[in-house]
Amino acid sequence: MKSLAKKKQKASVEKKATAMPLEAINYLMIALGALVIAGSYWGMYLEKSVDGIFSLFISPVTLVGAYVWIIFAVLYRPKAQKTRQG
Repeated sequence: MKSLAKKKQKASVEKKATAMPLEAINYLMIALGALVIAGSYWGMYLEKSVDGIFSLFISPVTLVGAYVWIIFAVLYRPKAQKTRQG
């Protein structure tokens, strides 16, 4: 009896150890941040001016925001939903 309980405990510990650290929402948020970063650099490329409005004002704000968003996406852990057992 005791060995069966230990096996179940060991199996649950191994299952938790192999779980993915990030969920689908995390990957979606990271992809959104990467898309904003690519769009900001693309906008600066299209403007082709160092002193342009987009290069000086818009792009730096969107780039910093996107990098912060990606850091948030990596650290974000969604709350576990309660399931009804009955």
